[in-house]
Amino acid sequence: MKWLVLLGLVAFSECIVKIPLRRVKTMRNTVSGKNILNNILKEHVYRLSQISFRGSNLTTHPLRNIKDLIYVGNITIGTPPQEFQVVFDTGSSDFWVPSDFCTSRACSTHVRFRHLQSSTFRLTNKTFRITYGSGRMKGVVAHDTVRIGDLVSTDQPFGLSVEEYGFEGRAYYDGVLGLNYPNISFSGAIPIFDNLKNQGAISEPVFAFYLSKDEQEGSVVMFGGVDHRYYEGELNWVPLIEAGDWIIHMDRISMKRKIIACSGSCEAIVDTGTSAIEGPRKLVNKIHKLIGARPRHSKYYISCSAVNTLPSIIFTINGINYPVPGRAYVLKDSRGRCYSMFQENKVSSSTETWILGDVFLRVYFSVFDRGNDRIGLARAV
Repeated sequence: MKWLVLLGLVAFSECIVKIPLRRVKTMRNTVSGKNILNNILKEHVYRLSQISFRGSNLTTHPLRNIKDLIYVGNITIGTPPQEFQVVFDTGSSDFWVPSDFCTSRACSTHVRFRHLQSSTFRLTNKTFRITYGSGRMKGVVAHDTVRIGDLVSTDQPFGLSVEEYGFEGRAYYDGVLGLNYPNISFSGAIPIFDNLKNQGAISEPVFAFYLSKDEQEGSVVMFGGVDHRYYEGELNWVPLIEAGDWIIHMDRISMKRKIIACSGSCEAIVDTGTSAIEGPRKLVNKIHKLIGARPRHSKYYISCSAVNTLPSIIFTINGINYPVPGRAYVLKDSRGRCYSMFQENKVSSSTETWILGDVFLRVYFSVFDRGNDRIGLARAV
């Protein structure tokens, strides 16, 4: 959820990385190195495919598609368990829900954790703050048993919000469950995926997303492996720019065989917690002009009758084209008017940065491989 405007990026690598980060970066800088790297990744695709399909302890957890804008899932905290709706977010690392001692208006409209009712609850004196593009929160770190379906993380550190501002409109979820690397955690707490991995609850250090289209059911997040029924063909593996964040190199963005953005390469954040495809204002405005979208209030509208004739916008990543058709990057508002899901990225950056949110991830099944610091993409079924 790259609402985050503050990101302290610190390089992070784990002992389970099979290809050392420095060696990968060296290979990527040469033509022969690229070929070697691609061959290695192809071999790993086969291995992961075999292990995940046959013998892994794969846990598939359902997500609810809310108007093609956000995907939420149930988790429980405490003993006995208390249920919450959370966003499974690859754009952040912190896991938090509202607390029963939060008096902010935003907390009062959501489920709050009742710590006195849990026999396994343990509070710390550590506080933290997170500033998002849509609001901010202050919380305290606590520990308790957390369940994601059949997965159980004992003594899991998580945040309890004591103040929330700007989140009054989040009607469909109570909190956020971050799935990014530990080094960008604001609370300093070990993320739940790392805890599950360390406790042996998952057999492979991977998780994956299938996001349904047109508000249909069937969206899932899977832990510990990959269910190949959710995508077509083979997974294409893309190495991260560096271990520590789900950011990859993107070659270019094109339409009708012309480059319209990301000329000379750029960075792309693969973010399940962002609804849209976001980029620099000038380039997003350029795309809107090319597809005939006109501004009205905070959105760019286009005639619904023209949606089926809109050109595909192609994102080229690691030499492979990923087209996103017009019907995929246009949604309807509550009045049935069609609007573009390209939006301005308000995160300041010294390099051209795009966020590939749910619009992109509905078209492409995504695998997040912590063991090899890479992301796998394949066309979703």
